[in-house]
Amino acid sequence: MAMLVIRVVVAVVVLVLLLALGSRAVDVHQLRLVAAKYNVTSIIVFGDSSVDPGNNNLLDTNAKGNFPPYGEDFFNHRSTGRLSNGRLATDFIAEALGYTTIIQGYLDPHKRKADLVHGVSFASAGSGYDDLTANLRNVLTISKQLEYFKHYKTQVKQMAGEQKGEEILQNAIYLLSMGTNDFLQNYFLELNRSETFTVEQYEDYLISCMARDVKAMYTLGVRRLVVVGLAPFGCTPLIKTLRDDTKCDATFNSVALSFNSKLKARLAILKKSLGMKAAYIDVYNMVDKAIQNPQKYGFSETSKGCCGTGTIEYAGSCKGLSTCADRTKYLFWDAAHFTEKMYKIIADEALTSVIESLLN
Repeated sequence: MAMLVIRVVVAVVVLVLLLALGSRAVDVHQLRLVAAKYNVTSIIVFGDSSVDPGNNNLLDTNAKGNFPPYGEDFFNHRSTGRLSNGRLATDFIAEALGYTTIIQGYLDPHKRKADLVHGVSFASAGSGYDDLTANLRNVLTISKQLEYFKHYKTQVKQMAGEQKGEEILQNAIYLLSMGTNDFLQNYFLELNRSETFTVEQYEDYLISCMARDVKAMYTLGVRRLVVVGLAPFGCTPLIKTLRDDTKCDATFNSVALSFNSKLKARLAILKKSLGMKAAYIDVYNMVDKAIQNPQKYGFSETSKGCCGTGTIEYAGSCKGLSTCADRTKYLFWDAAHFTEKMYKIIADEALTSVIESLLN
């Protein structure tokens, strides 16, 4: 019995890691068999622009990308609101599991209700763990995202029936990806929180906000949670331009590493105290490796984005601008967000290691 419990726990953790970031050269058939074995039903997403498929299209904010050249490599070249040239990691997650090729935004007026049982994203570009971060951009705070989640739960049960709906929600994988905006929009660039907190104090404040959010999720029935760490945001073209430097900003990156360390540690505590399955995803290391060794990943440009000059344009300031000739050679799509290829590379590395662990 003990061995069976261990096997179940390991398999669930493997699935959580699998689902965090997407798919490439993996055994998709094997993946889907494991997902079915452990009743993985859907993927439900909270966060910022890294996982927002277009919820901000319905909001009065400039933090959106529902216009060209965004979506240049999406299906039918549609500008859906994803701040990339194509799909996000969460879209690849859904595809790898065989649910659907994309994860829909909860606020998408064209979403098919029948698809909601396979997952949905409540994420909002510009959001963060700190509600002030979202309020500065008039986007969805995490508390508002969770409020919409409550409505979603009711809808799922209405569509699938009370018992089946509860099963779908209990066996879903929940993903939380945010934090960069808290530091860039709300601390270092606009200085809102820097007037109140030292950077270490702000890290701690954000961690307390994260813990509050995870506890709220648990109360709402979340039992399998993936939390994505910060990427090396000191390497974004925008930061390099503002700092007038060709190198990654070491101070910003050290903050990302420090925050990630605290995030991982607190998540481990929450996992134990709440009795939930939880996993931390180290995106920092994945992106850093691609920046340090671009040839290995097929990149020739990691210092600027593909849109416009690639140095400062993102979201509204990228609207209607020309793009680079070969997006597959670029790590960044605009001055702040990754290309579809980078999202796939993150997925590749995560899934490869997980599949190796699974097969061993």
